Amino acid sequence: MADQRFFKKTGPFTLRELAGIAGASLADGAAAAKLCEDVAPLDQAQEIHVSFLDNKKYLDQFKMTAAGACFVRPELVQYAPEKTVCLVAENPYKAYALAAQKFYPEESSATAEQIAPTAVIDESASLGKACVVGPGAVIGPHVKIGKNTRIQPGVVIEEAVEIGDDCIIGSNAVLSHCLIGSRVHIYPGVCIGQRGFGFAIDPGGFVSVPQLGRVVVEDDVEIGANATIDRGAGPDTVIGSGTRIDNLVQIGHNVKIGSNCVIVSQTGISGSSEIGDFVMLGGQSGIAGHLKIGSGARIAAQSGIMRDIEPGSGDYMGSPAVPMRQFMKQVAVLSKLAGGKKKSKK
Repeated sequence: MADQRFFKKTGPFTLRELAGIAGASLADGAAAAKLCEDVAPLDQAQEIHVSFLDNKKYLDQFKMTAAGACFVRPELVQYAPEKTVCLVAENPYKAYALAAQKFYPEESSATAEQIAPTAVIDESASLGKACVVGPGAVIGPHVKIGKNTRIQPGVVIEEAVEIGDDCIIGSNAVLSHCLIGSRVHIYPGVCIGQRGFGFAIDPGGFVSVPQLGRVVVEDDVEIGANATIDRGAGPDTVIGSGTRIDNLVQIGHNVKIGSNCVIVSQTGISGSSEIGDFVMLGGQSGIAGHLKIGSGARIAAQSGIMRDIEPGSGDYMGSPAVPMRQFMKQVAVLSKLAGGKKKSKK
């Protein structure tokens, strides 16, 4: 359960209210007025809690849970304990997420501008209504920040950067050469807009190529802690709307990422690669430069992508990555070869 020192809870809510919020239906309509005070995992939940079952791996926990209510798929309602009311949903995890947001809403923005005394804000910068700027933040010349945006302590926003409405810029993030949309959440330690890794090779040494592009982050993007996104060398680096980027991801110059992608921790995307919409990149995957990854592709963890992937071509795995079925066949063959032939008994 959430530690109330760190998380502020609302409620309680009736099951009717929770079902409405989550788009679920009650298996027992007579329980609509029952109150739930909090959310909790199946194995810790009590009568006052609502939980969820999304993975059949936890079916045994569901059968034994003491939760007062649980979001569950229609076919699993039959396994519910007698005292657990089922909130039936095709996507229980999404339904639970919506209910949990109701119990634990995001911290609301200030109703009036709040500027810490130790913040340094250039007189030419423009801040929208009800912005919050934390201690030690630095906002440079000609910066434009929309309304209800929160700049946390130690953030550095360099000259001419633009940030939309309702954003959160996490502590010690550094932003330069970038345009940020609305409802973007940038976590602590993120660096956006630094010079890309571009240089000409010559017998006399390396010659840095000026990086003259920007980073464009569209609306509703999340960028995890200590991720880095290089500005373009000429074309812009672009992060499409709704994309979720995990901690410790590196995105090189000129990369184009489509909408609603998921990029998991420690992934690296080399310069000038293009990622389509709804692409999923597993942890520690690597994308070589100048490649095109088609929309809907799913790349397994620790895979190395060294050639283009067509849209809708499914799951890839391995290094160099191949279609997952092919990879599994390769593993099976190697396993047999490694085992060798059994010696005949004399």
